Amino acid sequence: MPTATHGTTSIDIVAPAADVYDLVTDVARIGERSPECYRAEWLDGAGAAVVGARFRGHNRIGPIKWTTTCTVTTADRGREFAFSVIAGGGRESTRWRYLLEDTDAGCRLTESYEFVWCPRIARIAELPFPRDRQLRHGIRRTVEAIKSTAEGRHRSRSVQPSSRLPAGDA
Repeated sequence: MPTATHGTTSIDIVAPAADVYDLVTDVARIGERSPECYRAEWLDGAGAAVVGARFRGHNRIGPIKWTTTCTVTTADRGREFAFSVIAGGGRESTRWRYLLEDTDAGCRLTESYEFVWCPRIARIAELPFPRDRQLRHGIRRTVEAIKSTAEGRHRSRSVQPSSRLPAGDA
């Protein structure tokens, strides 16, 4: 039966990798960037991306809604953030990874997913729609939204008011 397998997309961002990492790991604001996950919150008193921290994602495609529980597997500021979606029964179902690489102009962000396991009922539910294509489209939209936010913040920080007065005002 068909199921999503893996996908990856990269984008160059004119902003420091550490700033982009902070955006990616702000799961409470993921709904501003993801076309599928409209809300997320940290669980068990966690408040930041550290290995072992858990968060819940609230997802939707059209009228279909579901939640996932995720566990952070890598949290290396400015370099990599990864988490696994944990299915019922504690089984890992999907691995998500955000890799950051420095570039001359800022950084390159690569988002990827890797399907690990899917229950049979979910595979049957995927038959009428191409889940893999949907996920690939979704990660493209997500990295584009991250780029827009990061570059907007970077530009606003880079524009410093001049301390010099215009001629004639001294």
